[in-house]
Amino acid sequence: QVQLAESGGGSVQAGGSLRLSCVATGDYVCMGWFRQLPGKEREAVASVSTWSGGTNYADSMKGRATISRDKDKDTAYLQMNNLRPEDTAVYYCAASTNYAGLYCLTEQNMNYWGKGTLVTISS
Repeated sequence: QVQLAESGGGSVQAGGSLRLSCVATGDYVCMGWFRQLPGKEREAVASVSTWSGGTNYADSMKGRATISRDKDKDTAYLQMNNLRPEDTAVYYCAASTNYAGLYCLTEQNMNYWGKGTLVTISS
């Protein structure tokens, strides 16, 4: 069983930055960040593999988001810069016990999810 808890969401102006955190308990192979824009389906942002530390990024925020993981704290972070109003979404942390690498950018491969944290970007 894996439990995930996100934090760090909030409201910022366009051009600003936010860092999201996801504390995990349990054993998993990768962690990922996904987001759901209003009226849209959930989409991948980035993932990090537990053993290799390798990271992968979806096109959604490539170049503006950086995923990292602190092994000692069992916490994954998503640093988001140059935020835009269209980045407004609920951001979810997810974990997979079965997949790693690019497979962790596919929602269906992630079997544990956090409750999400709302990020609002104003123009």
